Amino acid sequence: MAEPRRVPEFSPVPDSPAGRPPPRPRVRELDALRGLAICGIMVVNTWQHVRAATWSVHEGGVVDDVIGTLLQGRFYPIFSLLFGMSFVLFLDAARERTAHPRLALFMRLVVLACFGLLHQLVNDGEVLLPYAAFGLVLLLPLSYLPRWAALAAGLAGVAAGVAVHDSWLLIAGLFPLGMALVRYRPSPRLLGPSFAVAVVGAAAGLWLQAQPPAAAAPWLDPVTVSMLAALAGAAAYALGTVLVARASRAVSAALEPLGRMALTNYLTSTLFILAALPLLVRDTTHLSVLGYSAAVLAVQFAFGRWWLRTRRYGPLEWIWRCATWWRIVPNRRDPADPARYGAAGRTGGE
Repeated sequence: MAEPRRVPEFSPVPDSPAGRPPPRPRVRELDALRGLAICGIMVVNTWQHVRAATWSVHEGGVVDDVIGTLLQGRFYPIFSLLFGMSFVLFLDAARERTAHPRLALFMRLVVLACFGLLHQLVNDGEVLLPYAAFGLVLLLPLSYLPRWAALAAGLAGVAAGVAVHDSWLLIAGLFPLGMALVRYRPSPRLLGPSFAVAVVGAAAGLWLQAQPPAAAAPWLDPVTVSMLAALAGAAAYALGTVLVARASRAVSAALEPLGRMALTNYLTSTLFILAALPLLVRDTTHLSVLGYSAAVLAVQFAFGRWWLRTRRYGPLEWIWRCATWWRIVPNRRDPADPARYGAAGRTGGE
């Protein structure tokens, strides 16, 4: 009789083929979607910093109207949904590497909280610390329950967040919805119809926002309309990006480096914003917000493209991974590795 396979203790699987499973393939559509979220968050965060510094001096202009109507509140829901999805993907991958996958996940969230604490020193509105806290108190317990519990918790959280106008409660609801999305694995054939519904909902939300509340929807207050419009817009952006990324390799390749290095890009974007803030506040039109955001994203894309040609993880992503597993995780790619960035097929390592 063959001996039962021995499951390793809390330790990672090295990036080597010596009888151990290789890193799981990444889902390119999710990397592209994460990249889109990074783009939107960069623009909105830059705009919010500038607005906070000039709020009592300048009135809103065309740029403010466009960002406030089409971008604000549309990308953190995407990021939050992806956080819940990544939680499940990491947990599933950790089960192949350790006998204590939830301990690995606990460490991953604790390290993320440390990043958040450091980031909070320069950015009071940062999200990593609350995201890590939600993961610890909400997602970890839900990981022991059936998938319907995550779905129910997610729907209840989103509904409650909209009802009481609490964006953090809404975000907390999106986390388990992301979990449920991975667990239920809806058919790809639903992407097109779901996108169409989301576009209609987003258009209706924009129309309602433009109308006097009493004339357009007397049973809805302006804050509720704004939150529903933002959710519908986020759904339209997310589903549209997945559809385009599946149809166009060029679009996907443009967003993937930003998404694969989301932690690095999110944290360094704050430094870019603060460095340029004294100049950005001088532009009363706020057009410089769009130009500067595009320039920073171009730099991050170029750096990410170069970095990922020879490495599996971004700089801060690698530190995060090493701290999670309490050991140095190999990051260099073999030049002959077919999963290296830019090659055909999926990229390696979730």
